[in-house]
Amino acid sequence: MRVIVYVEGPSDKLAMEALLLHLIENKRQTGVEISFFEAPSGDKKKSVVQKVPERAVNILRNDPDSIVVAMPDLHPKNKGCEHETSEQLIAGIKANFSNALAKKKLRDDRILDRFHAFCFKHDFEALLLACEDVLKTRLNTDVFRVEWHKPVEDQNHDHCPKRIVEELFQAHDQFYRETVDAPAILGVANLPTVTDACPQCFKPFIDFLNSL
Repeated sequence: MRVIVYVEGPSDKLAMEALLLHLIENKRQTGVEISFFEAPSGDKKKSVVQKVPERAVNILRNDPDSIVVAMPDLHPKNKGCEHETSEQLIAGIKANFSNALAKKKLRDDRILDRFHAFCFKHDFEALLLACEDVLKTRLNTDVFRVEWHKPVEDQNHDHCPKRIVEELFQAHDQFYRETVDAPAILGVANLPTVTDACPQCFKPFIDFLNSL
């Protein structure tokens, strides 16, 4: 079985591969190949919401052993489809997939069942806020100079996790480099700790992978 997961950009891809390294390897040993890919060209969130469902139809119709997952950030709202909540975003992505199937006159439930949608709430950097000990080590501090809501998925569209991470690094006289810092932090983070801290949107994705 091949599992193709589309995320928005290179930092998401690299960090997810780092965080899920052992899970990916364990699944590989059972015959499940999990791969992460950046969104197709264009606005990255719109691409995951609109283009990935269309691409997924072609993948799934030609490869009966594949599964495709679309996993954008929840923030910003109303990009790619009308939404403010994770439920609305996921429903919009699935509707786009159903529409793409209809355009190709495909009504096979076996294809429909192999497309899945999840999201990061409100964006991918919520995972960084979830592993405080590793984040403190990265920033070389014992006390954070920036505060945020907990659970970490309870931020909002006006002050999303990425903005908090940027402010946090700046407060500790550093600059957040998402393609470097994110995989470095999550590469040594404990997956159950991150999953437990993100029960709303990230845990369902991990539960899905573990169920394969």
